[in-house]
Amino acid sequence: MFVCAQSPATTRSGLPFDAHLSRTKRQQLLTSIQVGDRCSGVVAAVSRSEVTVTLDGFAARPLGVVGPLDVSWQQRMVDAAVVGQRITAEVLAVDLEVDRVWLSMAATENPELWGFLKRLRYGQRLTGTVAAIESFGVFVTLDEGPDHPVYPGVGFITYPELSWRRFEAASEVVEVGQPVYCEFLQFDMWNGEARLSLRATQPDLFLWFVDNIAVGQRLTGQVTKVLPFGVVVRVAEDVEGLVHLPELSADPGRAPEDVVQVGEELTVVVTDIDRERRRLSLSLRQA
Repeated sequence: MFVCAQSPATTRSGLPFDAHLSRTKRQQLLTSIQVGDRCSGVVAAVSRSEVTVTLDGFAARPLGVVGPLDVSWQQRMVDAAVVGQRITAEVLAVDLEVDRVWLSMAATENPELWGFLKRLRYGQRLTGTVAAIESFGVFVTLDEGPDHPVYPGVGFITYPELSWRRFEAASEVVEVGQPVYCEFLQFDMWNGEARLSLRATQPDLFLWFVDNIAVGQRLTGQVTKVLPFGVVVRVAEDVEGLVHLPELSADPGRAPEDVVQVGEELTVVVTDIDRERRRLSLSLRQA
């Protein structure tokens, strides 16, 4: 009588029985985790792109992943995460399709700041003081809320959100030490900042102006810029329109500076109003 060697037990899916149990346990663990929960585990590997974490309750494989920008607001990734280190991190997302739990170590590194930023809601009005002006934006120290562990302020305003009007430098709009009243846009998890808008609290004079004019209407304004492709004309306070080169003169070969000069008063005709892109097209030739 011959006895065949038994093959490993399998499930209907064809997976080995122990692998099926492992996957079932893995799914049970993942479905029990919610965004905002705190999970603990041990760092399994550190690379340039991520930190993988073996979560408590499932030692078979690392399920936790911390992106490079979610490791720390204060330290470099290589200093903040070391293989074998025990960590506690907050859950940002759970992906059941690829069996991954996306985590933030920065959230638990500074829980007071993280908690404050999570409570803010889009459109909420905040007050603060301009702390620093940089080439990439303006930092704001908020009146209510903790200090930032790295930056001059928890609030941050990008240049487009400073004002509805055109400007060359942020110093034309704000100065260090100036009190500001801003609107909250979003929680920047990568930098631990409250992204703010100063212009959202101010009236948009462009939209108000174009609501009261029509295509074909004549306007009078002053030339503020002469460009290779046309000239900019200020037709109202903080409202400018562009006369494209073909609409500047009947002679297409003439350079803009040969037709008009900065400071010159012109009468122009409205040819197009683009509310979405906030652009006003004008014509000197038609006028």
